[in-house]
Amino acid sequence: MEYLLEKRINHFTDIAVGTIISDTENFEFLLEDGLVKIYNLLVDIQNENRKLYIIGNGGSAAISSHAAIDFMNVAKISTYTLHDSATLTCMANDYGYENAFSKVLDITIKKEDLLIVVSSSGESKNMINAVETAKKIGAIVMTLSGFDPKNTLRTLGDINIWSNSKDYGMVEMTHQFILHNLSDRFFDSGKNS
Repeated sequence: MEYLLEKRINHFTDIAVGTIISDTENFEFLLEDGLVKIYNLLVDIQNENRKLYIIGNGGSAAISSHAAIDFMNVAKISTYTLHDSATLTCMANDYGYENAFSKVLDITIKKEDLLIVVSSSGESKNMINAVETAKKIGAIVMTLSGFDPKNTLRTLGDINIWSNSKDYGMVEMTHQFILHNLSDRFFDSGKNS
């Protein structure tokens, strides 16, 4: 059993270190350079009192909730998830699940706000529609995905984070680790006061 755990830890490390951050032009940043770019964007969101929205389905929704708490509590950024059960089921019932998040964003997100979309596959139609709505409004979009390197979501964000794995658990842990690392930078830099 110890060998299996060590093997999984090493596999996770390889995936995390091999994560690729790119922009809309598909320019790839060195991992730390990309994280610094994202951190600086988050500092701007904080300083200019703009809003941060984080969305996902299933396990990615849980990651979004955890990240939202960290960005509120540590970074002091006004942060929202959109999966309150009453809101989500209302919008899904009225407009279809593929439009549930995009309908809420159409009402709430503003130009220059930031939308972070977390999706292991990068192919969830409701996440893709949410990105398209946010971009139409002029919001900044960051995606986190895995699985296929040519997944749809990876081509849509202003900043795209892709983890090279088809293992849900590994992709989800990498997404959680990256988002935690970004919020922790506020604590480490003293920008959380």
